[in-house]
Amino acid sequence: MDRRLFLTLATLAAAAPAWAIAAEGEKKPAGGGSYVAINTLLGATIRAGGRHGVMSVDCGLDVPDATLRTRVEQSIPRLRAAYVQTIQTYAAGLSDGALPNADYLGQTLQRQTDAILGRPGARLLLGGIVVN
Repeated sequence: MDRRLFLTLATLAAAAPAWAIAAEGEKKPAGGGSYVAINTLLGATIRAGGRHGVMSVDCGLDVPDATLRTRVEQSIPRLRAAYVQTIQTYAAGLSDGALPNADYLGQTLQRQTDAILGRPGARLLLGGIVVN
């Protein structure tokens, strides 16, 4: 096979996925216009027999106010750091076989949200809490 032909075909094959993504257009963000997603938060747990486990928490923020939403998007690193610290502390103290207290976690994370943003208005939404 001709080397130039092979390189041309390889280049076209590599560029095909990028063309497909560009053809799809811009996707609508999940959760609507006022929803700000937070990546999954993880905390380590100790299970029976000294084995390690993981507690994962899915959450997001509902922020109807556009100016506050901008502040939330700018504060995502600070919010995540505070959330992860809380989840890790809570997960470390969780006894084996105990169910996580969603009310406590929700209230604690909401207080941290309000403190970091400097005012209320962003509502924390818990999606799921899983302990493995």
